[in-house]
Amino acid sequence: MNIFYLLIGVSLLVALIFLGAFIWSVRSGQYDDNETPSMRMLFDDDDVESESEINEEKKNNKK
Repeated sequence: MNIFYLLIGVSLLVALIFLGAFIWSVRSGQYDDNETPSMRMLFDDDDVESESEINEEKKNNKK
C-alpha cells in the first residue's frame, strides 16, 4: 500500500515539472507564430461581389 503513495507523489511531481515546462515555453515565446503573418498576404483574395450586389449598386446609382 505504501507504494501507491510513492507512485502518486512521483506522478504529481512529474506533472508539475511538465506544467512548469509548458508555462516557461509559453512565456519565452516558443509558440509564437512568426511565419504565418508574412505569408497571409499571399493568400488573401479580394472579396468578389456577386452579380446581384453589382446590379443593386447600379440601380442605386441610377436613382
